[in-house]
Amino acid sequence: MSGDLPALYYRIRENGALVFRVRAERGAQRIGMDQIAMVNVRTGEISPRGAGVLTEAETLAIAEWLADRRAVLAEREVDDILRTVDHLNLTAHWAQSRASAEDLDRVTDALLLAMHDLRAVLVRKRAERPADGTAESDG
Repeated sequence: MSGDLPALYYRIRENGALVFRVRAERGAQRIGMDQIAMVNVRTGEISPRGAGVLTEAETLAIAEWLADRRAVLAEREVDDILRTVDHLNLTAHWAQSRASAEDLDRVTDALLLAMHDLRAVLVRKRAERPADGTAESDG
């Protein structure tokens, strides 16, 4: 590896990350990593690990990473939903133009139930919105 190493490395996990302190070791240009914390993206909890204590700079860097990670995940979530709209359109075209009777028998009930459930949720959430048009978040 060339260039300056970051002070911290984040190994992404399903619900957060493990945080490692990066250190350059002498000889053979080796890199050492010591786990110093675990981060839960959902709760925002930063749990120190190992014998060491997090420095103020490390705590601030982890908090900044957490905010950035939450923003990335929120963008991805919306993008996934917009891709779902594309997939629904492609599915409609497939059903109309290429699907065999056997294909339709295989997927119709599952699709109708999922779409019914989604429609019910969307209609309910729209009805629950404040009349003044302001958006509320309901995780």
